[in-house]
This record gives sequence, structure tokens and C-alpha cells, in this order.
Amino acid sequence: MSNRREFLASLGSGFGMVALQHLLAQDGYGAAGNPLAPKQPPLPAKAKRVIFLFMEGAPSQMDLFDPKPLLQEWHGKSLPPSLTKDLKLAFIKPTATILGSPRKFQKYGPQGMDLADLLPHTASIAGDLCFVRSMHSDQFNHHPGQLKLFTGHNQVGRPAMGSWVTYGLGSESQNLPGFVVLSSGSGTSGGSDNFSSGFLPTTYAGTPFRSTGDPILYLKNPEGVDAARQRARLDALRDLNEMRQTVTGDEEISSRIHSYELAFRMQSSSPELLDFSGESQATKEMYGIGQEATNAYGTNCLLARRMIERGVRFVMLMHGSWDHHSSINTGLPKQCRTTDQPAAALIRDLKQRGLLEDTLVVWGGEFGRTPMSEFRRPEDASNAGRDHNPNGYTMWMTGGGIQTGQVIGKTDDFGLNILEDKVDINDLQATMLHLLGFDHTKLTYRFMGREFRLTDVHGAVVKKLVG
Repeated sequence: MSNRREFLASLGSGFGMVALQHLLAQDGYGAAGNPLAPKQPPLPAKAKRVIFLFMEGAPSQMDLFDPKPLLQEWHGKSLPPSLTKDLKLAFIKPTATILGSPRKFQKYGPQGMDLADLLPHTASIAGDLCFVRSMHSDQFNHHPGQLKLFTGHNQVGRPAMGSWVTYGLGSESQNLPGFVVLSSGSGTSGGSDNFSSGFLPTTYAGTPFRSTGDPILYLKNPEGVDAARQRARLDALRDLNEMRQTVTGDEEISSRIHSYELAFRMQSSSPELLDFSGESQATKEMYGIGQEATNAYGTNCLLARRMIERGVRFVMLMHGSWDHHSSINTGLPKQCRTTDQPAAALIRDLKQRGLLEDTLVVWGGEFGRTPMSEFRRPEDASNAGRDHNPNGYTMWMTGGGIQTGQVIGKTDDFGLNILEDKVDINDLQATMLHLLGFDHTKLTYRFMGREFRLTDVHGAVVKKLVG
């Protein structure tokens, strides 16, 4: 066995052998081979990890973060063509009537950030956040919008943001994936495309976890198969895969070897991750665990904190149900009741544990909503909703080098277009990579004859975000 290992170690100089080298490293042949081994970024970094709170479906910015009093005056009226002539909308016409917002806003934090009455918990931490009111996307439908947000392009098959980050930085966890996905709500239009590794090796793909029951389906051994027998089976599979690897050099075989080994370690680490018995009752109550409205999302937020404590590099929380084409005045309060308390609790918890300083947290959707109304049932006036609007919406960020306690950007009086400090999706991605210690133009992967990157051929670091 020793001679075989030494022979295989001599072959492990290329990227295609990185997973095999990890196995060799565990036997004392050096630690350079693990594809998810922690790596130092090439530039000074302020963030070490990311938690992305993805609100799938596009929350309405003018009902939550960007008050537009003029909407009340124009309620039920159409805007003049001069304001809407170049407007591209998914479902309604530019002549649709304005929908005033019933929400009450107050100013919070030292800089007086505006937040709606639906977000009392977020309001309580406003001074720890940075609100960007001038986010912009060039996609106005959900699937391409989500692809643009997470892969930098509206084309299927590109690596997701979490995959790029783990490709560049590896992971500090030995027993959990480097990129983990937690879901709640009604699902996402983009689905697994939001966390696919694309043309990167599958080692870097996001791993969906469940917050109840088995964290990952089929992770447990079948009845009658103990750990020793499972280890023997994996050793046999590994030997066969290594033999095939030496013939083909296929890096996906390396990914498969690494996945099997990681899954074996996860069989013992995953149940412990979901065991909240060591968490104080005050902590669980802060997240809303045990309360009907907040239990599912609160559990995911607490899991996100526990995962980064265990070295996971990128945690993505996907919460659906924000696509309010109708009944926005009942649907939006429901989603805020679900997410407001747990999201604020996560920020407080990270801060009091000293983790927020080097954990970048991002909250937002793929685009925003229109000031105009949409009626899926015209006969029911209470059924009004809002259509998609990518031309100026709000996200918030904190931790990991973000300059908090400020509002960046400004939209017009109707929330249709950006007036100041436009931040494109690729700019957001460039800024996140900058905080993680990368020049976004140099974190690349060669595929189909050219160098690809998360920001494609666009993007610039937003200086106001990073100071």
C-alpha cells in the first residue's frame, strides 16, 4: 500500500489530482492536494466568508426601504409617457396605474435610514447596515435575473458565486462542504442553477442541506452497514477511481473521490450541526425558533452561524415567496414576519461573537418592483400587486469590511430609475470579491478556450461600500 501511495503521490502534480492529493496528505504526504484546502487570497482581505440572504422573487423596495410619498398622490393614475417611454416590464404596460404604499416609514440609526413598519427588527440594527438603494440589473425576469445575480451572466451553465469563492479560497471546514445552501419558502425560479459549479469541478458546487430530519438525503448508511464496512467500501471505490484517474486525468474523478470522503466525514458531523441543545434558550428565542412564523427561517439563520463557526466558506439562504404580482398588502407583511426577526438576530449573534467583522452578509433579491399596480384579478381591487423592476432597487450589506451606517444611491420620486450612484450586479460581485481579497478580473478559470470570471467582462469595486 505504501509503494502504491508513493507512486500515486508522484503523479499528483496537476489540478486534476487535487482530491487524490488530499487523501495522500492525510497519510503524511503533504497538505497541498485538497481542492477545498484553505488558501490565502492574493490581496489583503477584510472578509473571510459570506452569508447571502437571498430573498427570491424580488422584495418591493418602495414598501420596505425606499419611501416614495408621491405614490400616494398619484395612486390610481397613470404616469405621463415622458417618464415611461423606455420602460421594459415583464407583465404590465407602462400605462398601468400607480399603486400607493400603505406602509409607514421612520428613520433609524445614527444616519437616519428609512425603514417601513414591517421591519422593526431590521430597524433595530439599522446602524450596523449599509443600504444600497441604487442596485441595477439588466434582467427583468426571475430565472435570468437570478442567474445574473449569482453567476454574473444570464446564460445557464456558469459557476455560481459560492463556487467561485470556494474555488478561490477553499474552505476551513474538514467535515462540511465549503458551499452550503439552505432553503425555505416556496422555492426559486433559478433552482439549482443558483448554486451550480457550472464548468468548475463539481467539488465547488453548493450542497443543499435540510434543516429538519436528515441534513442530506441518503447520507445515512443502510441498516446493517456499520462505519467499518462503509469505510472498506469507500476504500475500494477510491482505489478504483484512482486507477481510472491515472488513465484519464479527468478532474471530475478527483471531485468524485473528494465527495465520497467528505460524505463519509459528514455522516458524523451533520447530526451534531443540527443539534441545538447546546444553544441557550435566549439564543433560540432571539432567532424565533419555536414560533410558527419564524421557526423555519430562524432555524436556517442559526444554522448559517453554526456553519461558519465550523469553517464553511459560503452559506446561501434562499427564501422564496417574495414575488408579489398580486395581494402585496397581505403577502409582503407575511414574508416580513417570517424573515425580519431571524435576519436581525443573525447579525446581532455574529456581532456579539466577534464573527461579523470578517463575515460578509448580503440581503436582497434579483431585482425590485414597479410603482405601478398589477391586477391578476381586475375585478378585485384588493388583489393589487407590483411587477418586476430591475432599474433601481434596494439591497443591504454588513460585516466583512462594509462601511455601515449609510445609505448609498438614490432613485427618482417614483422609484422607477436611478439618479445617483448606480450599482450594477457585476459591481456588487466585484466588491464582494475585493473584500475577500481578490481582483475580480484575475480570479479566472480557463474553459472552452478563454478565461472566464464571475463578473464576465464588467464590474467595478464600489468605493463607497468599502471605504
